[in-house]
Amino acid sequence: MDLAAYARHPSLKDQTVFVTGGGSGIGAAIVECFLEQGSKVAFIDIEETASRDLCDRLQAQYQRRPLFIPCDIRDIAALRRAIEQATAAFGEIAVLVNNAASDTRHDWREVTPEYWDDRQAINLRPLFFAIQAVAPAMQRKGGGSIINFGSISWMKSSAGMPAYTTAKAAIHGLTRSFARELGKDGIRVNTVVPGWVMTERQKTLWLDEAGEQEIDANQCLRGRVMPVDLARMVLFLASKDSEMVSAQQFIVDGGWV
Repeated sequence: MDLAAYARHPSLKDQTVFVTGGGSGIGAAIVECFLEQGSKVAFIDIEETASRDLCDRLQAQYQRRPLFIPCDIRDIAALRRAIEQATAAFGEIAVLVNNAASDTRHDWREVTPEYWDDRQAINLRPLFFAIQAVAPAMQRKGGGSIINFGSISWMKSSAGMPAYTTAKAAIHGLTRSFARELGKDGIRVNTVVPGWVMTERQKTLWLDEAGEQEIDANQCLRGRVMPVDLARMVLFLASKDSEMVSAQQFIVDGGWV
């Protein structure tokens, strides 16, 4: 990825950044963009092979390596340990990016209580507990940035994944609540909302000719939303450039909703 033409954020240099779901897709773009800015980046992911391959590629490209910590975010104790490990390696976390999610399709008629709980355990619950874990250090430092990831899926009434869309709709409520809780300590909390992003997962599982036509019909802008488009919004919200921005949601969808 060629990032030379885009903005530099000097305030991000040497800052400790923690990213959930950083091994592929949008998360991998976020990890790379922060690393390129000079940040100290730790990330967690359940997919170990893809994550280690990413670290190797970034080491070769930037001569700097992010810290990968294997973690299933459904395990809150493991999530807390990963945050402690990142802090021990790089110092107190200044930026938290709650990116990890799973948008696996499901038929509402077949959803069991166990499946419902599992979807929330991936798509909503870890965001709260990651914030709970990093916020005290941010309070001691007198500031920080927390960036949660939503989705336009619930905004455009998407079918086929009600447990996912419910979780994603709840995330901005979490953002606004924590923005109020932590704002007095100089901590900003915002939501980034992706449209249909051209990750390898999306292209492999769901993007077909009909999907291409749907994008062309609904986006205001030509082209396709790429993972790096989300990463650049995250950089802005993490940096000092956004020091008076909190409790907001930023939609990056090519003008769909």
